[in-house]
Amino acid sequence: MAEKKDAHVVEIPVDEEHQSKLLCCMNTVTTIQHHPLMEISQSPGYLLLLKLWQRDEDLFGRRMAIKESRMDSITREIFHLCFIFLLFHGLLLTMLFASSVNVKQEKNCKKWWIPSCLSLLTSLVFVFLVQVKLYRYWKVWRQLQRARGDNRALTMCIQELRMKGASFDLSKELQSGKRMKSSSVEIKWKPFTWCSQNFVTICLVGFSGLVFPASKFILCGF
Repeated sequence: MAEKKDAHVVEIPVDEEHQSKLLCCMNTVTTIQHHPLMEISQSPGYLLLLKLWQRDEDLFGRRMAIKESRMDSITREIFHLCFIFLLFHGLLLTMLFASSVNVKQEKNCKKWWIPSCLSLLTSLVFVFLVQVKLYRYWKVWRQLQRARGDNRALTMCIQELRMKGASFDLSKELQSGKRMKSSSVEIKWKPFTWCSQNFVTICLVGFSGLVFPASKFILCGF
């Protein structure tokens, strides 16, 4: 008959320090399990929504970067047009002044309208080109502002989803930039806004108006 072996239970003493560490680890695990990001990762619907919104946020960032680059390009084009405009009129006035010194004044005075008309036609062409560039610039600027507003609303929804986790309302719609600004309506004076947006064109037109009679003053005298 086989001898029966006694079963011995070994008790490991646990002091208060080890017990507090064990409780701390258990609380940490419980906190991680109930964290909003953990709830999102365990729910396919919330995880898919978060990924879609993050992808849209990245697309908004790329679009805004493209629009900002486009605005910089248009700004450089406007600067080049204005530089050529001033260079042309500077050369024209210099040539007129030189011709008025070397040739008799009566002969030059009869043809003062030729350089004036040339200056006027050239000015109209440059003013038209600059105005077209300005129109494109402010059109891209408005698109950029709308994109920034939509991206701001999307970022707020992503933050809310990360904070609430599974308690986030999936039926919630994104607020557009216009809806977010409806609470703070700014009163703008339209004439002032138009003048500020077309300031470069106004300056070119004013300069052209001064150059047109300058040809007669240079050739015919005061």
